[in-house]
Amino acid sequence: MAKSISKAPKKKTVRATPNIKRGAKMLDYNWSGWETWSGAKYHDQRRRAVAYYYDNNKPADMLKFLHQWMKEQKYSKPDIDAVKTLSSTHININTCIIAKCLLTGMPAENPRWTDYWTSLPGTMNEPRDANDLVREKIEKVIAIGRANLKKKKKDDSTSAKAYVPTIQERITEQAQEAAADIDEWLDGFVTDRKNFDPNSFDFKGHFAKMNVSQAHARKIKAFFAGELEEMQEVAQIPSPAKIRAIKDDYARDQIEQLKEGYAYLKKADIAKMIKAIESLMGTLDMIIEESKAKRKSPVRKPKSADKVVAKVKYKVKDEKYQLVSVNPIDIVGANELWVFNTKTRKLGKYVAINQDPKGMKREGTGLSVKGTTIIGFKEDESIQRTLRKPEEQLKEFKAAGKVKLRTFMDTVKTIETKMNGRINADTILLKVS
Repeated sequence: MAKSISKAPKKKTVRATPNIKRGAKMLDYNWSGWETWSGAKYHDQRRRAVAYYYDNNKPADMLKFLHQWMKEQKYSKPDIDAVKTLSSTHININTCIIAKCLLTGMPAENPRWTDYWTSLPGTMNEPRDANDLVREKIEKVIAIGRANLKKKKKDDSTSAKAYVPTIQERITEQAQEAAADIDEWLDGFVTDRKNFDPNSFDFKGHFAKMNVSQAHARKIKAFFAGELEEMQEVAQIPSPAKIRAIKDDYARDQIEQLKEGYAYLKKADIAKMIKAIESLMGTLDMIIEESKAKRKSPVRKPKSADKVVAKVKYKVKDEKYQLVSVNPIDIVGANELWVFNTKTRKLGKYVAINQDPKGMKREGTGLSVKGTTIIGFKEDESIQRTLRKPEEQLKEFKAAGKVKLRTFMDTVKTIETKMNGRINADTILLKVS
């Protein structure tokens, strides 16, 4: 694992800093009645509030709201004191802004916003609880502040003990170290957008060199998730004609402000940045999925299951589509198995004849394997279809939950054929349930 670093994490270069004079008298956005708002109205209110606090206040001015939020969330006095030792260079202003919004009445969760967000084209994952987001962001800040407090204390030769970072603190520091070179590479987009190449960074080689594990990968994903979300919003700005056709003055004004703020970027520039970060996220997802596949299942497996799948030939991973197979032992007793043939581009689903809804692994239930062939599936419900745009459709598949998977095959508008049970060296074992 990468060597821990003691110095503070490298400050990221601010990209596309708004050309707005800060220092105006602070407003408090009114969140009363949000329960009756539509998802779109709430989305616009939240984005407007964040933009206002960012454009009109210095980072140092927003720190007090984070301290106040910590007090209301019952953080310990030592943790609050630790954060107070740090300046705005260690604390992201967006974290302070979210804390400010929560203090003034913004809900931590909003189901209508979640539905609206997931309905937008190009968005990934569901919005998280805002309180959890702030807690995650200040986790490393508290650790750095604690270290600062320790340095200020006088040495006690008889009882002093060296501070030992927690496992999570070490993981965060190592993730920051691994992300530093990526930050520097992305800064090239700011300094020379024309010559910036979104394919010029070897993520796989870099992460192997830095010994990045799935724990580090999750941290690094969180570092860059905000940038990806922001660029995706910019990419979804409609044409001038469509903007003029919007009847809601407020909604139209919000889109026009967003368009004006990023007018200096061309569509090709935006596409470059999105491609760069999505490639990063895809590599990190592979690290996480590989770890899951290698991890021993907590569910007790019959001893004979290893022998049942011993002859199965399948593709462990595919670099082109950034896919990693699940452990084939999980097929035994599964109610459903999804597979993808990287050569024919066919996505298939096997459905067990004898379902085991409670997952008790009772004998005779679920799917099984004989040699290199899947057995125990319903021939009429086990089907496959060719993916015309596999990169896009597989991305949607990976993001789909249990409910969406029930109708996912209906979204693939190609000819349906029956599954024959054969698994070969071109087959990725996508998912079991």
